[in-house]
Amino acid sequence: MINQFCQIMLYVNDQDQAKRFWTEKVGFVVASEEDNGQGFRYIEIAAVQGAQTSFILHNKQFIAQMQPELNLGTPSIMFFTDDVEGLYQAFKDKEITVGDLVSIPGGRVFNFADDENNYFAVMQKQ
Repeated sequence: MINQFCQIMLYVNDQDQAKRFWTEKVGFVVASEEDNGQGFRYIEIAAVQGAQTSFILHNKQFIAQMQPELNLGTPSIMFFTDDVEGLYQAFKDKEITVGDLVSIPGGRVFNFADDENNYFAVMQKQ
């Protein structure tokens, strides 16, 4: 039986650029980084060190060559925050592309894009 949701695979065109976006702009940390020297490299990032859930940044082109049957699209991901207005303004100040901050049933939410125009959402629950 599955008992934990731990890693989300993000297939990106530029791993270093994605790493900079998630660490320098969003504030995540690098949990680990591996490179076998033969093209397979991954970067694990998380909201905080020791988090139960993390992203693995994979090279999209390399994975497509290794496993062409995989869906390499970006998953739809919702993050949660305790200060949606503060985070919204911080993202704008860091020149992250953000959508409107809107109210929906259950809270307030906005979308943001990484440097490859993949969109994610952040919500503060009511």
